[in-house]
Amino acid sequence: MSNNHLSNGDFETHLRHPLLSSQRSIINSTSQVAIVGANVCPIESLDYEIFENEFFKQDWRSRGVVQIFQYICMKWLLCFMIGMIVGLVGFCNNLAVENLAGIKFVITSNMMLERRFLLAFVIFFASNLSLTLFASIITAFIAPTAAGSGISEVKAYLNGVDAPGIFTVRTLFIKIIGSITAVSSSLVVGKAGPMVHTGACVAALLGQGGSKRYGLTWRWLRFFKNDRDRRDLIICGSAAGIAAAFRAPVGGVLFALEEMASWWRTALLWRAFFTTATVAIFLRAMIDVCLSGKCGLFGKGGLIMFNAYSASISYHLGDVPPVFILAVVGGLLGSLYNFMTNKVLRMYNVINEKGIICKLLLACLISIITSCLLFGLPWFASCRPCPLDAVEPCPTIGRSGIYKKFQCAPNHYNGLASLIFNTNDDAIRNLFSMNTDNEFEFSSMLIFFTTCLFLSIFSCGIVAPVGLFVPIIVTGASYGRMVGILVGNGSNLSHGLYAVLGAASLLGGSMRTTVSLCVIILELTNNLLLLPLIMMVLLVSKSVANIFNANVYDLIMKAKGLPYLETHAEPYMRQLTVGDVVTGPLQMFNGIEKVRNIMFVLRTTTHNGFPVIDEPRHSEAPVLFGIILRDHLLTLLKKKAFLPAPVVENSYDVLREFSADDFAKKGSGERIKIEDIQLTDEEMGMFIDLHPFTNASPYTVVETMSLAKALILFREVGLRHLLVIPKIPGRWPVVGILTRHDFMPEHILGMHPFLVRSRWKRLRFWQTLIEKILSGI
Repeated sequence: MSNNHLSNGDFETHLRHPLLSSQRSIINSTSQVAIVGANVCPIESLDYEIFENEFFKQDWRSRGVVQIFQYICMKWLLCFMIGMIVGLVGFCNNLAVENLAGIKFVITSNMMLERRFLLAFVIFFASNLSLTLFASIITAFIAPTAAGSGISEVKAYLNGVDAPGIFTVRTLFIKIIGSITAVSSSLVVGKAGPMVHTGACVAALLGQGGSKRYGLTWRWLRFFKNDRDRRDLIICGSAAGIAAAFRAPVGGVLFALEEMASWWRTALLWRAFFTTATVAIFLRAMIDVCLSGKCGLFGKGGLIMFNAYSASISYHLGDVPPVFILAVVGGLLGSLYNFMTNKVLRMYNVINEKGIICKLLLACLISIITSCLLFGLPWFASCRPCPLDAVEPCPTIGRSGIYKKFQCAPNHYNGLASLIFNTNDDAIRNLFSMNTDNEFEFSSMLIFFTTCLFLSIFSCGIVAPVGLFVPIIVTGASYGRMVGILVGNGSNLSHGLYAVLGAASLLGGSMRTTVSLCVIILELTNNLLLLPLIMMVLLVSKSVANIFNANVYDLIMKAKGLPYLETHAEPYMRQLTVGDVVTGPLQMFNGIEKVRNIMFVLRTTTHNGFPVIDEPRHSEAPVLFGIILRDHLLTLLKKKAFLPAPVVENSYDVLREFSADDFAKKGSGERIKIEDIQLTDEEMGMFIDLHPFTNASPYTVVETMSLAKALILFREVGLRHLLVIPKIPGRWPVVGILTRHDFMPEHILGMHPFLVRSRWKRLRFWQTLIEKILSGI
């Protein structure tokens, strides 16, 4: 019978304890609670390691050459489908934003030309509020997990965290529609982050063969029965999202590699590159259609391709010091941006806990403030006469452009309105533009920079699909323009180039990636001559910002409670062994177990993995046979694969009763629950032979192994359970099971408070040492 150390009452008492608390955890469970889409949701880990039980081996051996070839071809076919679908979504997304926002700006501009300023404000205000409210309502009521950019949730999933509802059909459609309306509402938000989440949703749905809940299933797609294959597809979908947002196929692959994925291999690199190449080719074809004038108000469909510096650029060694200073300050601004974003998100979580009405009121409040600022601030900017050598018609009326008339007299333009009364994409294009060193005043750039900085921070936490990527580019570009104006004629670099470098510095300081951002910016500006300066700016800004805090997506993950495993182990982990953190009680099953015992354990615990032991006749202690998953036990109970007596059945006969689909990874809405299984008293007294369904070769570590070493093994292999065996054989063959929860700092420091004190002492030592060095200098 199973090794049960607690009674039913004890189980119920202990299961109420929070997992990440200051007290030592009694129950060792992978289930945790996190804030996903402004909702508190239970989360579990994923099985990225193949579960090699006898059934899996038999299924794999039964595959012929044709089936294996079909399996490989399906991977490439799905990558092609992901690229086509994400490319289409990206094109429609940009097209819808440009036309929705374009209609709003055209009507408002026409009212301004007729000097009907109050009516223009009412139209601008009402359209922005309506679009924001619509995006918030559909997100709050239909798919709360679609809120935010989604990059943090996808990154956590690729690390092994299964947050429920992030890849459903509802989430996908609300992400697309909500992102279009939120970006069109003039909020300082972006669509690049939501595009990454959209790409991941498309890949996840294709990987599991559609959605059974909505009757959208395709049996011929259901080839991928484990988390590892689906993880690879989601990585390709994430890369396709960035490629569709910026028309940056290589940058998309590198972003998925550097920022998103926790595991990578060469075969995956090829498929991700193929996916983004498909996106790029599809978008190129769609742009050709738009250039013929079939895409509404804005002929290019809003696809970002600034192409600002196709001409030769000359810079010298004397230009490096101001660029270096720009990078240092950009790193400081990036860390400040992350700090403020983290604080605002935590404040918003408190507001969101009060209910949906509070979420909607918060979104409306941000929209009202944004509309008032965007319409009111240009009145404080001075009007400037149109330049004689203007790069485009001045003033620009009824279209996007650099020279917006706003309230100015004929043949004059308002530089601040030229940035505000455009979509974010067009604002970036104006800031990056060539031969416009005299078009924008320093005061206008300062107002625009400050407005974008604070509005982007306070807009990112509302209950709507909004991203951070584009707002950071806009804010950084305006900061770079300010530096260019201050440097003036003392540099060979144009103000537009300073805007590019400013955007790079703020991106590096906030997101902390280097290679992928460098390539994305190069693909945006279409000029390799910028490479040395952009590399230097990204390296410096990232290094400076790393002193103060983590990147913005890691801070969001931590604020939401997603248990992300870092690539490195904390120093205090080397002071502990796995035996110091593993907790109990441990639930075990015999190789042939009574149905009643299995039902009792599944009903009274939330564990997802259970050691299986055998008791040989000539051995004094039981022997570890392997580990079995909760989902597999539920499948056996549902299929009623019972034995009347505790005898070992022929494994071949047992396996013939099941198909591979019975044990395939199911979607969140298809999983079997213990409450759904009803058995008679006679069935409860029968037995199940667990041997054919148990992974007989699980990863194990000795209880004396350092926790840091175990973390590296756990993360690099992509495990969900890591068995801890005793150094000296004793009564039981297993000491406990390490899960993701056991490696979390909150759990470790809660069990061993002395580590907090020792870490604080080390921080005080280094602080004193630095102060002495600085005082000596």
